[in-house]
Amino acid sequence: MDAAFKIKSKVSSGFKMRGLMLRPEASRYLVEVLESVSPTELEDVIEKVLDAVEKQPLSSSMIELSVVESAVQDCTQSCDETIDHVFNIIGAFDVPRFIYSVERKKFVPISMTSHPAPSLCGLAKDKAELFRERYTILQQRTHRHELFTPPAIGTVVEEGQNKFQLKTVEALLGSTAKLGEVIVLGMITQLKEGKFYLEDPSGTVQLDLSKAQFHNGLYTESCFVLAEGWYEDAVFHVNGFGFPPTEPSSATRAYYGNINFFGGPSTTSVKASVKLKQLEEENEDAMFVIVSDVWLDSVEVMEKLNIMFSGYAAMPPTCFIFCGNFSSAPYGKTQIKSLKESLKALADAICAYPSIHSSSRFVFVPGPEDPGPGTILPRPPLADHITEEFRERVPFSVFTTSPCRIQYCSQEIVIIREDLVNKMCRNCVRLPNKNLDITNHFVKTILSQGHLTPLPLYVSPVFWAYDYSLRVYPVPDVIVFADKYDPFSITNTDCLCVNPGSFPRSGFTFKVYYPSNKTVEDSKLHGL
Repeated sequence: MDAAFKIKSKVSSGFKMRGLMLRPEASRYLVEVLESVSPTELEDVIEKVLDAVEKQPLSSSMIELSVVESAVQDCTQSCDETIDHVFNIIGAFDVPRFIYSVERKKFVPISMTSHPAPSLCGLAKDKAELFRERYTILQQRTHRHELFTPPAIGTVVEEGQNKFQLKTVEALLGSTAKLGEVIVLGMITQLKEGKFYLEDPSGTVQLDLSKAQFHNGLYTESCFVLAEGWYEDAVFHVNGFGFPPTEPSSATRAYYGNINFFGGPSTTSVKASVKLKQLEEENEDAMFVIVSDVWLDSVEVMEKLNIMFSGYAAMPPTCFIFCGNFSSAPYGKTQIKSLKESLKALADAICAYPSIHSSSRFVFVPGPEDPGPGTILPRPPLADHITEEFRERVPFSVFTTSPCRIQYCSQEIVIIREDLVNKMCRNCVRLPNKNLDITNHFVKTILSQGHLTPLPLYVSPVFWAYDYSLRVYPVPDVIVFADKYDPFSITNTDCLCVNPGSFPRSGFTFKVYYPSNKTVEDSKLHGL
């Protein structure tokens, strides 16, 4: 009886800490369930139940029996599901949507908010919301950075350890006196030709960039910056531009717990699974072959793919990731017919190597010039009527969206096929400084922005209501930028950023990724 009382008090204090109260019958049920748990694991199990309760759409802070029952069911199921969670491909339209709640200081699923479900034909409200959400995510991340957290009351700030305070545009506009040394987080926009402004949810202010120093990165319109300078006479004179500081995913998860931001069947983040981590490290033979611009109508490309298959036949890779464009001449009325025939030829080549056909998965990510609805992201998969015959002959093939996500064991991989490097360089407010090469500037920009396309919507259009599927926050383990730019492999903020380069244009180069030790290998098919 004494043990049951101890469990009851721990349960009720756990719920109270999260601002929740249990109905008596729910409390009794939970105590009965937890009696079989060993005392050492009790607190962890209560935490898991609480997380499962909070995931459900709660109408009030009073928790009913039915809510607790389904939370307990969720926790018991998660043990048996590990085997299904080894390899999953998540399309952009299946990514879960979380909205940052400023009041609760946490991310809540869309089902727990008043937001409508997203639709392809977004409303004007969705367009405004898209930039507001990007801003809010970067703001909460910046406020947590050590440079912007206020010192604890009573502590002495060490010399040389400056603390900064973020101001809003509204705070500048409301000042009649000159303000020196202010830092504002906002978005660069060009509201009048040749005149740049800084915009945040509270207003816009004109910028004077004549003396601005630009730190590392590609500063484009519609990207968010930390602008440091002084304000006078309705003009913000910028001394320096920097990007919001990045945050490794381990720090984000330490703050927000095991929410599954990434998507897939797992109810919690796969990062928390010890079993999956163990599987990943034990399977040293796992490898992902990444090839971009697979021109299936080119005789030379098909010959090289045959050589690749024969080389890998003895040890089939886990997965081949083929990115578009899938035609060297993507236009004309015969485009779809020739693409069907090209896929048929690829199926013949795969079937010629039974070991690869039966063991490897094939993921197809469409390119900007493949058949589809224009250049808007996220780009849907190739149409079923084009790929139907191929999928019947190669059952382990998936035609997915661009961008898409792959979850392998405890790793999160994002893939996008878009020529982003050139687009971002062309739309820079000021060309980057020379102390880094373009690819390092590019990677830093994407991770700082927490978004795959920090560009104006007229340069890189996005389905407004699905903009969240282009987020890279929390930072994944790997981002594959399939781009026609030169190949690169760069690690930044514990994230490996890879560009396989254009297969036919770069002398048949491709990349091979080994998940067990998180390394990437540059590969090339020589004139064999």
